[in-house]
Amino acid sequence: MTAAELGRGIGEGAIDPRALAETYLAAIAAHPEAARIYVRATPARARAEAGAAAERARLGLRRGPLDGVPVSWKDLFDLAGEPTEAGSALLRGRVAARDGAVVASAARAGLVSLGKTHLSELAFSGLGINPVTATSPNINDPGLAPGGSSSGAAASVAFGLAAAAIGSDTAGSARVPAAWNDLVGFKPTHGALPLDGATPLRPGFDTVGPLCRSVEDAGLMLAALSGGPAADLGGATLARTRLLVLEDAEVLPTDEAPAAAFAAALERVAAGGARIERGLPAAVAEVIRLWPTVAGPEAYGVWRAAIEADPEVMWPPIRDRFRLGAAISGADYVAALRALDAVRAGWAAATAGYDAVLLPTTANLPPRVERLLADPAYFAAENLKALRNPNLANLLRLCALSVPTGIPACGVMVLAPAGGEGRLLRLGAAIERALA
Repeated sequence: MTAAELGRGIGEGAIDPRALAETYLAAIAAHPEAARIYVRATPARARAEAGAAAERARLGLRRGPLDGVPVSWKDLFDLAGEPTEAGSALLRGRVAARDGAVVASAARAGLVSLGKTHLSELAFSGLGINPVTATSPNINDPGLAPGGSSSGAAASVAFGLAAAAIGSDTAGSARVPAAWNDLVGFKPTHGALPLDGATPLRPGFDTVGPLCRSVEDAGLMLAALSGGPAADLGGATLARTRLLVLEDAEVLPTDEAPAAAFAAALERVAAGGARIERGLPAAVAEVIRLWPTVAGPEAYGVWRAAIEADPEVMWPPIRDRFRLGAAISGADYVAALRALDAVRAGWAAATAGYDAVLLPTTANLPPRVERLLADPAYFAAENLKALRNPNLANLLRLCALSVPTGIPACGVMVLAPAGGEGRLLRLGAAIERALA
């Protein structure tokens, strides 16, 4: 069941939040891959929150449509009294004194916290591989990369160990694992949700990213985490929508399987009434060119002191990727940021006449973990390929949604302007129905 369906069951009196929490806690305890998905469960907190939700339901005082629904948290969000280690030995034993901002909002909305999930080390990889702590399994094949950095978040939902999950998305970290595990991944506009109490990677681009079973769930999770109203998805349709498909084999090369899945998805979207046009604004190639200069310095600047104080405890491919930021001068970094502002304006002008922009969520299928661990060059190439498409949304300051195509490990990504979450979710719901 989706989180929304569970919430409706609680509201109708058909589901007891206490029994629901116990069902999930028992599933976590019994699952053979649980240790690769959850860093730790939080049963005492889950039972207390579920008990309070049950009492509110009994009294007719539910706080919202997800009151009593169990969720997981990526281990970079602070839960009071629990360690927040962000998948890294650099932060081992760091315990949060209080809930982070979105955790507190979720508690006010009545969500039940099941525990903390694994991630790429310091959230700095799109593949989800983490030899330091654990590499989460992929729902389609445990030998495949789960996608990152919100790897455990995706696995917790895909394997039925949470109704929804809260991850993060700095360059695609919610949407890549969502696509590779056949889920919905959502990146709100930068700044739409507060980051206080969330371990930073690149604060200028970090966002909170829910991973869910449906677009409806994504909208309800945004409402619960923000304290605002949920988007109205009733009557969402593709009729008379105008969609731009990004297409250029040289700028956006895509492997055969995700390209075929995307083409099949477009046929269904067009059959639903959408008018599809194809093209590539000049901003796309320019933003891809600027990406390395913009990404590295901020991440290394945030983590340099901790990394260089104890570099040997890090997995070398992640440590070395951080260190690439040291080679970029301050002048080049500032110039790239200024250029990025101009690119964003160019993108806005080129796409203003469209309801949304579509492209494959990832240009590749999940690679095999064994080869990624054995071949650093292959790891680097596949990581860049996985992140290229979703990172367009982060660099261009858009909101974005990844919806499953129905073909395993392949998603279709929908891009909308900053602040356009409501419109994005309505389009996503219509696309979801067309692809069902």
